[in-house]
Amino acid sequence: MQQLIDLIRDVPDFPKPGIVFKDFMPLLADPSGLALAVEMMANPYRGKGVQVVVGAESRGFIFGTAIAQSLSAGFVPIRKPGKLPGSVHGADYALEYGEDRLEIHTDAIKPGTTVLLVDDLLATGGTLRACGGLLRDKCKAEILGITVLIELEALGGREGLDQFGQLHAVLKL
Repeated sequence: MQQLIDLIRDVPDFPKPGIVFKDFMPLLADPSGLALAVEMMANPYRGKGVQVVVGAESRGFIFGTAIAQSLSAGFVPIRKPGKLPGSVHGADYALEYGEDRLEIHTDAIKPGTTVLLVDDLLATGGTLRACGGLLRDKCKAEILGITVLIELEALGGREGLDQFGQLHAVLKL
């Protein structure tokens, strides 16, 4: 775990004063760090029947596509508004420093599909709750679980996410 922690840098006061941003770009640039992170995020879900990995915009795309390949599953993005052509399902949600909206194509996930939800970081949980609601309530997906690289435990974002299956965080900071 220390190898991964050493590849994450803190950026104070970004994107707003008082926020300490967890920058994992050095981890992405390190081949062994990236491979280890992807394997540790995917391993709890091996052999569990994941059909589609869903990544939350935008940093969930980075890990989501690699995890999908690792699990021999497809990949579907959940995007910010205006990024997807055609018919979409949407959900508004609160961030730790504002509000936002997420969208998914209405035909991206067939009802009953077993999905794994992926993001880089769990802070307050707003993004993952919005994604989970879209997948469960609008797409009628079977959510196996959620996997993240980093959980900021002090922010309590885990609360209420158990409704979306097993939550796995590689690093708890």
